[in-house]
Amino acid sequence: MEMAAGAGTGTAAGARAWLTVLTTTDDPGKAQALARGAVEARAAACAQIAGPVTSVYRWKGAVETASEWQVLFKTTGARYDALEAYLLAAHDYDTPEIIATPVVRGSADYLRWVEEETVEEETVKGDGMEGETAE
Repeated sequence: MEMAAGAGTGTAAGARAWLTVLTTTDDPGKAQALARGAVEARAAACAQIAGPVTSVYRWKGAVETASEWQVLFKTTGARYDALEAYLLAAHDYDTPEIIATPVVRGSADYLRWVEEETVEEETVKGDGMEGETAE
């Protein structure tokens, strides 16, 4: 079995890390907007939307039940702060769920693609690819 480059090799924390980041929202249109915005901002390489799911939680002293849509983002450790900042700004919940889980292993080609798609916009513009921009 081949491990992805950097996986389990003792690299510096965050130097080569991949994450899945989960959030939820109460409307499929909002889930779509959060997913699209994060990918457009290159804070995530992709996002998957699943739902509805039933969430049961305690909020302000009462047990609540709600239908929600989960959005699962694929990103890198280097872009986590940008993704979290985006979600906090774009989300309409007072306290949105934002949970990051490390990807321990994965396809080297897929993880390389995640890295390539989450390169910050300034890096993409300055990489010698004249006329191409990340939006």
